[in-house]
Amino acid sequence: MTESLRLDLHVHSRHSPDSRLEVRRIVETLGERGLQGFALTDHNSVAGHAELAQLQRDHPRLFLVPGVEISTREGHLLAYGISEAPEPQRPIREVVEWVRARGGVPVPAHPSRWFHGIGRRLAQELPVPALETLNGHTAEVGNARTELIAAKRGIGSTGGSDVHDLSDLGRCFTEFREDLTGVGEILDALRAGHCRSGGRSMNPRERVQLALHHLTGRVGRGLRPI
Repeated sequence: MTESLRLDLHVHSRHSPDSRLEVRRIVETLGERGLQGFALTDHNSVAGHAELAQLQRDHPRLFLVPGVEISTREGHLLAYGISEAPEPQRPIREVVEWVRARGGVPVPAHPSRWFHGIGRRLAQELPVPALETLNGHTAEVGNARTELIAAKRGIGSTGGSDVHDLSDLGRCFTEFREDLTGVGEILDALRAGHCRSGGRSMNPRERVQLALHHLTGRVGRGLRPI
C-alpha cells in the first residue's frame, strides 16, 4: 500500500462508561490527526450509531464505521458493521457467529493483553479475518506478540488507539487501499483481511498515566469491570 486510507478502528465516546467524548468532537479532530475516518466501538452499546449516521451524512467523504466492543466470556471482541449489541458475557465463539450472522466483521481487541484479552490460544484458533495487532493502550511486547500470530495465520492486522480521551486519537490506525469509496468497502476489506496496522504503542510514562486513569475510573464505577 503505497497510498492508503487511515482509520482509527477502536474509539470510545460518552456512550461508554469510561469515556466522556462527544462523537462530533471526534469527527472534528480527524483531519489534524491524519485520519480519514474512525470506528465507533463503545462498550456493549450502539447508542451512538444514530449520531454517527447523521455525521456521515454531513461529512460524506469521511469513513465513519459503526461498531461495538463486546465483553465476551473470554475477552473483548470488536464488531464492525452491526446495528445492535449482543448480551455481554456470552462465549466468544458464539458471539463471533452472532456477529457474522448479522453481516458484521468480528476482530478480537488487544488479544495479548492480560486483562480483557482473549489470549494466545484463541487468537491462534478463532475464525476471524483479522486481529487487532496494534492497540494504543497495550504494551509494545503484547502488540508484537499479536502481530506475530496474525502473520503466521496469514490474516489481516488492524490498529486502534482505544480512544477514551481525545489526546489518544490516531496513535494507532488501520490502513486500507486509497481507492475504497465507502464504509461498505471498508467492511469488505476487513472481511478479506486486506488491511494492516500502523502507529505506535504507548511508552512507559503513558502506560503509568493510563493505569492511574483506569484505577480512578474503576473506583468511580464501584469497582465494576467493563
